[in-house]
Amino acid sequence: MTKIIQPKKQKNIFSRPSSEEGIWSWITTVDHKRIGIMYGYAAFFFLLVGGLEALLLRIQLSQPDNNFLSAAEYNAMFTMHGTTMIFLAIMPISAAFFNYLLPLQIGARDVAFPRLNALSFWIFIAGGLFLYSTFLFGTAGAPEGGYLDEEVSRLASAPNGGWFGYQPNAGLKYSPGTAMDYWAIGLQILGIASLVSAFNFITTILNMRTKGMRLMRMPVFTWMTFAVSFLLAFSLPIIAIALFFVTFDRQFGTTFFLTEGGGDPVLWQHLFWLFGHPEVYILILPAFGIVSEVLPTFSRKPLFGYPAIVFAGFGIAFIGFGVWAHHMFASAISPVAQAGFGLSTMIIAVPTGVKIFNWLGTIWGGKLTLNTPMLFALGFIGMFVIGGLSGVTHSVVPADTQQTDTYYIVAHFHYVLFGGALFGIFSGLYYWFPKVWGRMYNEALGKIHFWLMIIGFNLTFGPMHWLGLQGQVRRTWVYAEETNLGFWNLIVTIGAFILAVAILVFMANWMYSRRKGEKAPFDPWDARTLEWITPSPTPVWNFSKAPEVKSLDDFWYQKYGEDEDGRAVRKDTADDLLVQLEEEGFNPDEEIHLPSPSYFPLILAFGLPFLGYAVIYKSIPLALIGVILLLIGGFGWGTEPLEEEFESAEEDLVNTEEDSVNEEESPTNE
Repeated sequence: MTKIIQPKKQKNIFSRPSSEEGIWSWITTVDHKRIGIMYGYAAFFFLLVGGLEALLLRIQLSQPDNNFLSAAEYNAMFTMHGTTMIFLAIMPISAAFFNYLLPLQIGARDVAFPRLNALSFWIFIAGGLFLYSTFLFGTAGAPEGGYLDEEVSRLASAPNGGWFGYQPNAGLKYSPGTAMDYWAIGLQILGIASLVSAFNFITTILNMRTKGMRLMRMPVFTWMTFAVSFLLAFSLPIIAIALFFVTFDRQFGTTFFLTEGGGDPVLWQHLFWLFGHPEVYILILPAFGIVSEVLPTFSRKPLFGYPAIVFAGFGIAFIGFGVWAHHMFASAISPVAQAGFGLSTMIIAVPTGVKIFNWLGTIWGGKLTLNTPMLFALGFIGMFVIGGLSGVTHSVVPADTQQTDTYYIVAHFHYVLFGGALFGIFSGLYYWFPKVWGRMYNEALGKIHFWLMIIGFNLTFGPMHWLGLQGQVRRTWVYAEETNLGFWNLIVTIGAFILAVAILVFMANWMYSRRKGEKAPFDPWDARTLEWITPSPTPVWNFSKAPEVKSLDDFWYQKYGEDEDGRAVRKDTADDLLVQLEEEGFNPDEEIHLPSPSYFPLILAFGLPFLGYAVIYKSIPLALIGVILLLIGGFGWGTEPLEEEFESAEEDLVNTEEDSVNEEESPTNE
């Protein structure tokens, strides 16, 4: 009989809950799959919030001289839209994929540090709630000698210095109030969450691969997780330093970015973009990994040039640290620096082009199945190529100088991060939907979603190229009628609402299919990687026994051989193999030790927002609350039982039955 190891029941206040059902089980879970699901839902909620903010912006810009939003409200919505989409939507949606899939793809039962994984998620939630609490508690004052409406709406009380927080405009002198303090400290909290995840994933990949899973046998998605984790580990400390400088300037009177105090505003740009450009690849590399899993499956071919794609991914990550100043060609950097960074911007297109041609090589000559995941993957390639080509034009310094601060730039990075990252993410959501829920999504609704999104996306962001080249300046809330920009701005707004309808179709498909979708077969896509050798939805223990890998795409080669011409031929034993794997998946034949749940990561994580409030309002009581929560979480975490305190569920049952028999046989005291 299989023994599933569970924690012994503890009788002190630091005992951990062991329930597998109900809300409490989700709050205390350390299961990487549940954490991945919670990451996904939380990030999608913030995606909806960021999308609503974008719609407000587009309503304002749909016609000339509009007064739907005030200037202050527009600045706040613009800032929160960018911040939300980058730090609270796309990054954590990628983390959802990492959490759920990484251990499965390398044959592990969990990540290296399950409770740190839970801590990362709860810090992300705490940071997001802290950042958005600015709408309740934040204030945005007028700069010295500046003008601000007497009655400022709550919409205008949010951070208003742009998602890039340029100094000194976002400093205390020109952005008084507390809103930008919420922004700076909120990003610090979110950065801690990402750093914790990064080190956890690096450790998991290096130490927990199953037998035979050499580095060059790992799926490309795992490789991209590896690359993103290193990018996070090296880039986040840079922005952390910059945000500390901002907080000290605003709260304690330092002058890191004020020229009158000996500071340098351009220092902020260097620090921010030295983080900001690697951040672009933090956002896009997960989509590269997803597409590299989807294309071979639906082309029924191995990934063309696997080593080249792997090394190109790390090449992009490495070179990405050397192109940041192309964001600064309009600032006072030297012509030599402009030439150098223009050249590096051209160079980084090379490994990106390698990936594009490898994906095209995978598709070429394949037996394509145009299911929804494949459609989104193909859409990703097309949209990303457009965004990449418009990005390469930034390497030409005179052209970049003309394009800077126009809607041409807005069009470029949305083609990369929406047409690229988000199309890739939707491809992955449909591809792994059967794995997560054990049901199939509605294919007709999925295709409607794709076509609405591809049409709405190009209507929204395609005309922005023309608007930018015609002189429409970004970050401006009104434009005059005589500029003749009204027609294309109206088209852009219509496209944005088509995108909103597409998201509604996706939500309807997701909710319907999750509850009433057709039951997924064991291997619905005839897939290639290890996550598909487990039943769907994935059992809590992942693998009934640790798999042994003998080649890249090992699952595929268990099902297929080759004929004399080198073409794939399905083995006669393939169907029997799937039946055997499904039976074994539900009936493990070895003792399995599962990490036990814990609420201490939650307690520890929610100490951080109180410290943030304490800094903003200079409140000792709030600081004490934060410190107490950190101490309770840390002390409780450190005193949780060690492994020898665990016993099997089977032994618990036997001990309970023996105690009952002894009580019945013992004489009563009269």
